[in-house]
Amino acid sequence: MKRREIMCLLSSCLLLLAPLQTRASNLPDLLSIGTITVETGGDEDKSEDTAREEEKSAAAEDVDTAGDEESTGGGEAGTENSDGEGTAGIGSRDIKEDEEQNGDSVDEKQEAAEKASPLKAILGDGIGSGMILEASKTEREYARAYEKAKNANWGYTNLGIANVDNNLNIRAAAAEDSKLVGKLPKDAACEVLDSDDTWAHIRSGKVDGYVSLEYLLTGIPAKRRAEELAVTMAHVTTDSLKVRAQANTDSEVITLVPNGEELEVADVEGDWVRVYLDDEEVFVSAEYVEVSSELATAITMTELLYGQGVSDVRVDLCQYAKEFLGHPYVWGGTSLTKGADCSGYVLSIFKKYGVSLPHSSVAQAGYGTTIKVSEAQPGDLIFYGNGRSINHVAIYIGGGQVIHASNPKTGIRISNVTYRSPVKAVRILQD
Repeated sequence: MKRREIMCLLSSCLLLLAPLQTRASNLPDLLSIGTITVETGGDEDKSEDTAREEEKSAAAEDVDTAGDEESTGGGEAGTENSDGEGTAGIGSRDIKEDEEQNGDSVDEKQEAAEKASPLKAILGDGIGSGMILEASKTEREYARAYEKAKNANWGYTNLGIANVDNNLNIRAAAAEDSKLVGKLPKDAACEVLDSDDTWAHIRSGKVDGYVSLEYLLTGIPAKRRAEELAVTMAHVTTDSLKVRAQANTDSEVITLVPNGEELEVADVEGDWVRVYLDDEEVFVSAEYVEVSSELATAITMTELLYGQGVSDVRVDLCQYAKEFLGHPYVWGGTSLTKGADCSGYVLSIFKKYGVSLPHSSVAQAGYGTTIKVSEAQPGDLIFYGNGRSINHVAIYIGGGQVIHASNPKTGIRISNVTYRSPVKAVRILQD
């Protein structure tokens, strides 16, 4: 009788401990949520819960209760005493039912917590700093995301767009009487480094200086304008890129373009890129160019000024030619403001200086004195061809650069004299 009372008392104690066991069994899931696990120092640091568990196990062994197999009714206690097995079995079933009920309750709470926590749903069970690092992107994914964000704004962090009819002056300091260090053409882009109510400190191309904030688009208006202006360019990555009339290696080579030059892209067609060569559409191998979307940038004063030994008329002619930088290209046109083609632009510039030229690049190449391209001075004419004949003309402005009416997209622009292979140079001004 005394043995049966002890067994009943033990079963009651186990029933009381069941909720605590259930809570303890869920601790590992909860600990992963932003918790650091600290290892104990040894047997001396055992918790009170562990000690109780050991005492409970010892007591269970003293009264011959069911062991690890109690849920199936097996084990040594069940073999030796059927009455003990029956009593312990009932307690075991009750404990398991309580565990299942409590387990369901905990699961429901966890499910509700997950629904209420989007961050946990995204990162998983753990929300500690270690878990956040584990759930983060790889280095390659971050680099890809950075490039995407960068390209979305054409490489600018704080984009500015020149909102002028011609050129926006860039000065060395934030004052109207400060020295000019460059010009930001109409619709050209810049990085806005800082600004106040009147001036913006910008960087564009090789120019760093200050512009009037009144004539600069920033923020959302700048980005919207840039989306309209961005041009896809092909950057030459080989020493002498062959430009062909058709998209195959059997096609004739029209000209050669040196490393570092840029050609405006019309379309990418498989292994070939269709580009604009002034007012013609030609082809280059995609293997030897890098294609990207870009915005125009500032012009340095070095590109606008000339060295010693150049006559005043040459300087004045080049300066006059640059006043129409960015103006439209119109095939067959001769208007410096409304639009002109390459030869129409040249004849209109020279007309101001008393020189009459025909409206044809081929015909203009027959005027004046033929010189070497290396001997060209500001104001001389540089001619380009397509392999068969001359089809384009530009004005040399010094510093290895020319100004010309290029094509309908870019209009009147400045290029390197070797942006394509020159075929002839002519001196019109005799001084």
